[in-house]
Amino acid sequence: MSRVVVVGGGIGGLAAAALLGRAGHEVTLLEGNAYLGGKSRRVHLAGQRVDTGPSLFTFPGVWEELLRRWDGPDAGRGAEVAGLRLRRMREVGTYHYRDATVPLPVPEGHPWHGAWERFARVHGGLGPEVTRLLTADPLDRRTFPALYKLLRVYGPKPTTRGYLDGLRWLPEGLREIVAIHTLNAGVSPARTPALYASMPAIMAAEGVWAPEGGVYEVVLALERLARAAGVEIRTGEPVTGIEPGRVATAEAGYRAAAVVSGLDAGRLEHLLEPARKTTREKLSCSGVAIYAALRENLDLPQHSVVLPADPEALYRSLEAGAEPAETMAFANYYEPGEVYPNGKATLALLLTAPPDGREYGLDDPFVEREIERVSQQIGLAEPATRHFEDYTVLHPRYFGAWGGTGGALYGAARPFWRSGPLHRPRYSDRRRPWLWRVGASVHPGGGIPAVLGGAMISTRRLLGALAKEDP
Repeated sequence: MSRVVVVGGGIGGLAAAALLGRAGHEVTLLEGNAYLGGKSRRVHLAGQRVDTGPSLFTFPGVWEELLRRWDGPDAGRGAEVAGLRLRRMREVGTYHYRDATVPLPVPEGHPWHGAWERFARVHGGLGPEVTRLLTADPLDRRTFPALYKLLRVYGPKPTTRGYLDGLRWLPEGLREIVAIHTLNAGVSPARTPALYASMPAIMAAEGVWAPEGGVYEVVLALERLARAAGVEIRTGEPVTGIEPGRVATAEAGYRAAAVVSGLDAGRLEHLLEPARKTTREKLSCSGVAIYAALRENLDLPQHSVVLPADPEALYRSLEAGAEPAETMAFANYYEPGEVYPNGKATLALLLTAPPDGREYGLDDPFVEREIERVSQQIGLAEPATRHFEDYTVLHPRYFGAWGGTGGALYGAARPFWRSGPLHRPRYSDRRRPWLWRVGASVHPGGGIPAVLGGAMISTRRLLGALAKEDP
């Protein structure tokens, strides 16, 4: 048995701690905040529950694989301990692009239905292959059939942009709706692998899900798994330094055979080398997230996505770190009792923003202009803010406090070929063989599934290394 310290109690850190503890190691998890979850947290507005961070749960097979690994020979115990119940949403979302409004999957009778069906026949069934790649070590030969199948689909077009532009039969509007999903990775379609083109069709086939009670229930489920595995969880204890064999906080020092970091890459590097100057890099996007409890119910779908009239102009602005004329926005609306056990409706408006480190309020010209545009696009007669009873705003300065320069949600904007198995930063490196990484900074842009999958891959490698050191 080895002693392991996990730094950061976000989704990745909790998953790694639960698996390491379940494997029999002595694990301490340190979280600087008074709560667990990292960017995924729970707020209360006018007495209503609203969860921040990821909005939906996709690729439920990843969660099932995590439970299977936690179970070991005790099949089914993990699901009982976690107590997480997923509810399938009615659709992937309703999309607004210029004058077009369309849900995914595209319904019969819509001019794009035939093209969507053709696209979905190729991509909709790739969910098992993507799930396999998300959860299995890329060096494992058993992943090769899944990888080969995907490569045959994309052919010689390695990026999302290149692949979609080659589908001349796909209507321009539908092409842009599919392409805009790469902003879930914080970057433009030219910076992501062609795999991202498949995501909307896979989500339409496999469904998008929300945990009953809200997405923060994932954090609580992981906490239960970690505690049941014997993990010591210490909140309100920020780490002040990390060095070989030791993690320091203001209160104590913790010795460890291995350290697992669930921190953003920038924050981790500062703890490892406080005097080191940060290098200037292209950054992924940030966001302005507005969460509100409403005075009355509205006639809105659960999930809406509003595109800019000129997506390429948005991508150029984000590359330059500049405020766009129009952005991409999500609107997540839940009526009372729908997902959350609330008595009032809630609305989350999530605006893609540059990583400028600014604090934005509702009276900021960019926010005010975009809320008015988005409200009009989703069918409201007046700006959504007129319906707010209570609200909170999270912005680039808030996200920057977590370690991402300027609030960049996924750190540096890597080349497309660094988004897969060759990702940077790696799970571990030769310079620091005692240090391992999990979390969104290792697997950006895949939401909860990529973070959980990355934790499984990194943890399995770490368990192998610990077994060699302590036979």
